[in-house]
Amino acid sequence: MKIAILGAGGKMGVMLCELSQAHLCEVVSRVDIREGFDLDISPEVEGVIDFSFHTAVPGFIAKAVEMEIPYVLGTTGLTDEEQKAVDEASLKIPVVQSGNYSLGVNVLLGLVRKAAQALDKSYDIEIVEMHHRHKKDAPSGTALMLAKAADEARGGDNPFVYGRVGQTGERPVGEIALHSLRGGSVIGDHTVTFASELERVELVHKAQSREAFAAGALKALLWAKGRKAGKYSMLDVLGM
Repeated sequence: MKIAILGAGGKMGVMLCELSQAHLCEVVSRVDIREGFDLDISPEVEGVIDFSFHTAVPGFIAKAVEMEIPYVLGTTGLTDEEQKAVDEASLKIPVVQSGNYSLGVNVLLGLVRKAAQALDKSYDIEIVEMHHRHKKDAPSGTALMLAKAADEARGGDNPFVYGRVGQTGERPVGEIALHSLRGGSVIGDHTVTFASELERVELVHKAQSREAFAAGALKALLWAKGRKAGKYSMLDVLGM
């Protein structure tokens, strides 16, 4: 399969290019704003993996719609308008969108849903994520994905809070809190805590290599080839 990697000069992009051949993919377009990379998608491309900056997503996904090819989106931090462009594109082409492409994280996602269903609102939910000092958005797409899964499992409409400062008062029942740590070269750590007056349950995932994310994204693109138009998640790819 001939593919394009968007954000090819970034850490994830480099890893995707290195692993592509082992997944029976040939990278024919390495797109990045850095010097020495392609500026656009080649006409021979059969699928796209996008780990670029969020502002670039609408233009490139529109190009994929024109070419009628599948699109795997790993870019996070999209604005409402950018997300709308993704949603509209998914009416015409298969789009896999996930805040995280690792198998382990998606297993964690399923566990968080089950825990949120089994433990009532006397168990407060706190989500802490840590990434390397160069990450540009916060909270991480994975943390948001975990928070939304917990919220949906508890019926929706649970308020989110992003960090705390000052005189915040007592913690509201049902609140889901997200906290972002940045430093060093941490690839990605996520901890979801369910805390009651009597006990605490912690679900943890720690990434040891970006290869887990890259392999998952390549798997998702191969899975999406030939699928009908629609917006899919990594859980669809894994059949979970």
